[in-house]
Amino acid sequence: MRTRFTEAISRYVRVAPFPHMTTISMAGLSLLCGAEASLESDSGNRFLAAVFWVLSALFAWGILLCQADALSRFREFERVRATLRRYGFKPRILRPVSSSRCQRDAALLAASETGFRAQAHRYFRELGYRWYHILPDRIVANPLYFFHPDFLRSTFLPRRSTQE
Repeated sequence: MRTRFTEAISRYVRVAPFPHMTTISMAGLSLLCGAEASLESDSGNRFLAAVFWVLSALFAWGILLCQADALSRFREFERVRATLRRYGFKPRILRPVSSSRCQRDAALLAASETGFRAQAHRYFRELGYRWYHILPDRIVANPLYFFHPDFLRSTFLPRRSTQE
C-alpha cells in the first residue's frame, strides 16, 4: 500500500521527468569531476585540479537550476489541474503551457488526473508537437533567448493564468 508521501514523491517526479533526469546526470558529472579534481590535486597538478573543481561546482549549480525548474513545473501542474477541475477542458487553459516539453508533461499529467488526457494529447498534437520536441519554442528560434530575463522568469516563476 502506498502512503501519501510516496504518492506525492511519485507525482513530483512524473510531473517533470526531464529536469529530474538532468539532475541525476549532473550529479554524476559533478561527482566525477570532484573525484578527478581530488586525484589531480594528489598528483600535484594544481591547474587541472582547479579546472575540475570549477566544473564540479558548475554541475552542482546546474542541479539547483534543474530542481528549481522541476519545482516550477510542479506548481504549474497544480495550477493547471485546479483550473481543469474548475472549468473542464478548454484549449485556452493549455495554450500557455504548450511551448516546452516540460510544461506539456506537467499539463498532460494534470489532464490525466482530471480525466482529460486524451483531449490534451490531441490538442498538443494538433499544435504540431511530437515526443521529440523537447526544447522550448523560443530557444529553438533563438538559442541566446535562454539568457533573456523573460525566459528565466517564465521558466522559474510561472504566472497565474487569466482564466482563473
